[in-house]
Amino acid sequence: MTQTLSRLPALVPPPVDLPPRAAQLRAEVRAFLDEERAAAAWSPRADVWLSGWDERFTKELGRRGWLGMTIPVEYGGKGATPLDRYVVTEELLAAGAPVAAHWVADRQIGPTLMRFGTEVQRQKFLPGIARGEVYFGIGMSEPDSGSDLASVRTKAEKVDGGWELTGTKVWTSGAHHAHAFFALARSAPRDDQNRHAGLSQFIVDLHAPGVQIRPIPLLTGAHHFNEVVFDHVFIPDDMVLGEIGSGWHQVTSELAFERSGPERFLSTYPLLTALVGELAAGPVDAGTRRELGALVSRVWALRRMSLAIAGALESGEAPELAAAVVKDLGTRYENEVVDAARLLVDTPPDPGAPDGFARLLADAIQHAPGFTLRGGTNEVLRGIVARGMGLR
Repeated sequence: MTQTLSRLPALVPPPVDLPPRAAQLRAEVRAFLDEERAAAAWSPRADVWLSGWDERFTKELGRRGWLGMTIPVEYGGKGATPLDRYVVTEELLAAGAPVAAHWVADRQIGPTLMRFGTEVQRQKFLPGIARGEVYFGIGMSEPDSGSDLASVRTKAEKVDGGWELTGTKVWTSGAHHAHAFFALARSAPRDDQNRHAGLSQFIVDLHAPGVQIRPIPLLTGAHHFNEVVFDHVFIPDDMVLGEIGSGWHQVTSELAFERSGPERFLSTYPLLTALVGELAAGPVDAGTRRELGALVSRVWALRRMSLAIAGALESGEAPELAAAVVKDLGTRYENEVVDAARLLVDTPPDPGAPDGFARLLADAIQHAPGFTLRGGTNEVLRGIVARGMGLR
């Protein structure tokens, strides 16, 4: 038994500490956010990286050099580290700031273009991402596929000068605003002996002929998700991302960025801080103190895990297994924050409230069903972890 356990992989990379310069950067971001709130430029919201689309705010972050921070200077970025970026992103999320417009482009499109993109693609997109002027979505999920990306049916057929895409993607956040997205498609017939073969990625102009974007509204009527339909959409050869047939490897590397960041446990952080404020207004019994203490200690543990992955990314690693762990634990935690807020405070949720606890609670309740779905369901993530540990 001891020998078996010794062969199990580490679920999270070694812990890392932020560099000394992080304190000054954090102070600058907080001062900026204080100015924005004082000017009533926006109100804190839950799940802002999905719902908080504000192009003015995004462009202001770009002007200050807080977008595309890890992009090299020659492409318009800061040439900073993932740990520097981590400081900025966790402050933005903790404040409930409207970051949706740039989130996907800054989080994974930029790093993926640096790893797999061509010089033409980098010059075309990276400077605009760093300025907060170019917005991206992600085209992975499909109808009837769920989190099983190997079952995608969108076809990419070779034609003169490029490829032609036919198929449908769903749950594409922000596609109605975005300029482009990465689409995973089947560029070779499916091989049942190797379901991950024959997949490729393409950079799709969402305003190209043959692209249709259809809203998938929430029950509240809010519009964040979309269905994107390709009707023989032409993709020139210079917009193939990486190598034809390497789509699965590229996508799984990309998911390390998508699943491991602080947004996977800080979507409800503004609600948690508001909950503390509500409870501080009156007497708190021992049971409530324990509940609140458990929530606070867990968010700190999740932060340490997520930060360790940022350190691994800085070292050039792609810790997909660790990212799956953080995403699973973090999104379950987010739902537990919502449950605690509903049970520990008598104030009912109010989506019509302009600000404060009641509005944050309403936002969180409305978005909570998606926490454990987007980016891979928890069941799929646990399967990834089990496979990575050699248990299946």
